[in-house]
Amino acid sequence: MTRTELPRRLVWTWLTILALGGCATLPLPAAPTRGLPPPSREVLSNGLRLIIQEHRAADVVALQLWVGVGARDESPAERGFSHFVEHMLFKGTPTLGRGFVDQEVEGVGGRTNAGTSYDYTFYYMLLPVTRAMRGIEVLADMAFNAAFDPEEMVREREVVFEEVRLADDNVRTFLNRRLHELMFEGHPYGFPVLGDPAALRAADQTALRGYYRRHYVPENMAVVVVGPVSPPEVRAAVARAFGVTARSVRDRVMAPAAPPLDGGRQRVVQRPERQASLGLGWTAPALGHPDMFAMDVLSHILGGSRSSRLNQALRERARLVTSIGAAYSAQQRGGALTITAQFEPADARRVEAAILEEVRRVQEQGVTPEELARAVTASESAHEFGRETVEGLARAYGRAETVWTLEAELRYLDGIRSLTREAVREAARRYLAAPHVRLALEPGGRGR
Repeated sequence: MTRTELPRRLVWTWLTILALGGCATLPLPAAPTRGLPPPSREVLSNGLRLIIQEHRAADVVALQLWVGVGARDESPAERGFSHFVEHMLFKGTPTLGRGFVDQEVEGVGGRTNAGTSYDYTFYYMLLPVTRAMRGIEVLADMAFNAAFDPEEMVREREVVFEEVRLADDNVRTFLNRRLHELMFEGHPYGFPVLGDPAALRAADQTALRGYYRRHYVPENMAVVVVGPVSPPEVRAAVARAFGVTARSVRDRVMAPAAPPLDGGRQRVVQRPERQASLGLGWTAPALGHPDMFAMDVLSHILGGSRSSRLNQALRERARLVTSIGAAYSAQQRGGALTITAQFEPADARRVEAAILEEVRRVQEQGVTPEELARAVTASESAHEFGRETVEGLARAYGRAETVWTLEAELRYLDGIRSLTREAVREAARRYLAAPHVRLALEPGGRGR
């Protein structure tokens, strides 16, 4: 089924020129993939946003639905509802039976999946061109008419619980999830995306359907279509399928900005693994902040590759760790820079001291021209690689439209390429000098 932010399944359509009668088409920069025309962005009269990218070189169509609802939107009694709803949208509607995925998608050579995160839930279908318009219809039916059959809820709840167990059994997944929750303790980003078992057990049809009705509304949705399609045909199809649902009167409540850490937080968890693990985390800028480009490059220089500082110092030269890495993750209302490592328990103190020494060095000495050039090249390659396929391009557009802006996504590489060594050093000083959290996983327990 679903991972915290990874794929799953879906699609449907729109109403003709009448429903498009209050929408605007915005001029956008060129698409990031060479040879493609710029994508178009339009807003229906009911608030739903539509992004279309013609991609004539492709032989399939990516259809995606992005909904502005995630773990941050849940009350204590609703922990895990965003993820549970995502599962239930594949269990039928009054017009789509339980086996509709096999019949409408996989049976015609397509595939589908979905994912839930802190800021959003998304659904995708990859279909032959000839099935794209039907796919739009299916996606809209799922978006607005999910059945929430009580028997299906009982079965799917157990699937969700199994996902939680699998996530806990994987030490790296466990480390990253618990580190994130510790960093954002007391903030909506500290909620577990997979949910709280007690809240999920208590969830009945009325509660889950009510949550769905509140959040699955046109003005909280974006539809993205990428492939060898006719934009006028796509507009008409989306208008027929999605445009008939009226705008709601409820605006999404904006989550508060993630506060700075008010002091070092530490936690030790006993785990069954023989090796020890360590996670360190610093508050970092949210999506759209001017410093996000510098943090992206800084994380790569510190621990984004085998040639990075932490890998070279701790893994290749000192032989202190079996693995180590750094990552910068940015959400709509906050971000985090994290460093994680696995090593022998006896080396725990040396590993932590060596990590903090590399952080201190980059703050004091900055980065070399060669490091900056390599990091920029790596960022360019990763950015382009993630957008080589129609589904990768659709996902980049959909996420940007939901938690950032499409225009900013299209100009992302401009921000990376304009970085200076001083900007990277200044980001290290500004963010990594602040208090950080520490999560240690030690051998000797179950670690749940």
